[in-house]
Amino acid sequence: MTKTRTLALTPGDPAGIGLDLVVMLANSRTVDRIVVIADHSVLTERAGLLGIDVSFNEYLPEKHTPGVEIIHVDCQFPVTPGEGDYRHSNYLISTLNRAVEGCLSGEFDALVTGPINKEMMMQGGFDFMGHTEYLAKKSGAKLPVMLLMNKSLKVALVTTHVPLSEVPKYISQKRIVAIVRVLHKDLAERFGLDSPHIGICGLNPHAGEGGELGKEEITDIIPAINSLRKEGIDASGPYPADTIFTPHQLTKFDVVLAMYHDQGLPVIKHSAFGEIVNVTLGLPIIRTSVDHGTAYDIAGRGVADAGSLQAALELASQLSARNQI
Repeated sequence: MTKTRTLALTPGDPAGIGLDLVVMLANSRTVDRIVVIADHSVLTERAGLLGIDVSFNEYLPEKHTPGVEIIHVDCQFPVTPGEGDYRHSNYLISTLNRAVEGCLSGEFDALVTGPINKEMMMQGGFDFMGHTEYLAKKSGAKLPVMLLMNKSLKVALVTTHVPLSEVPKYISQKRIVAIVRVLHKDLAERFGLDSPHIGICGLNPHAGEGGELGKEEITDIIPAINSLRKEGIDASGPYPADTIFTPHQLTKFDVVLAMYHDQGLPVIKHSAFGEIVNVTLGLPIIRTSVDHGTAYDIAGRGVADAGSLQAALELASQLSARNQI
């Protein structure tokens, strides 16, 4: 008999579309137990605004049946859909902390997160650039790796939320080797890819043109690839970013490792926006997320697409099932 997975779900910024998506999916049939960690009254208000009749049962730890339940966390300040408020930062951190603690203890099998607004979080006094970095710190992970994926493409990153002007100083042989080790390990253990082929992008145009357009390929990226291959990891490159993402080239790789955020993510988001899942590798817990932001402009209007959240829930369930084999 298939075990019911217990998935913690944090909707994210209460002024964004995260609450809309949770309400939209609440009446869907699920084989999992989805535990929403949020303010019950705010969630109910959003359901009323959207004209969706839904109710959330209180979370009971001893219960292990499919459905949607809620753990109430008080949001102390009013919520207006579409109007971000830095005062919600403490509430958001409280929901994340409860979810991570539950995952670390084994209470929850995985964590699925909705979108937050990084600017609002920092204005609220929290000095981190996103979920990835905060969850790593909270769970004690040394090196989180961001992976975005859909059914046909996986893209991982060497650097995440780093200003473009600062990216080159993070492109070191040591960091690339460490990132690929995490990527290789989790692709094998969590995704069942025994010997994943990892295609690695160059940093500079045309992968540096032999040093004419930049030296990082020669000084760091190629030595990293050579070192990884000596360890038995199937890594190759560096490939120019403008050609590795062509359909023919992509058939050669299980995953592409991009050097920075806007080198890899625009490609995968263009290919299937709304169907992509963000997975954080290198954590002691399973964490997936949506591929979009808070979308304040459509929050509370009932026009948001819940496809990415549905995909994130399904992948979290699949990964946790594999994790318990």
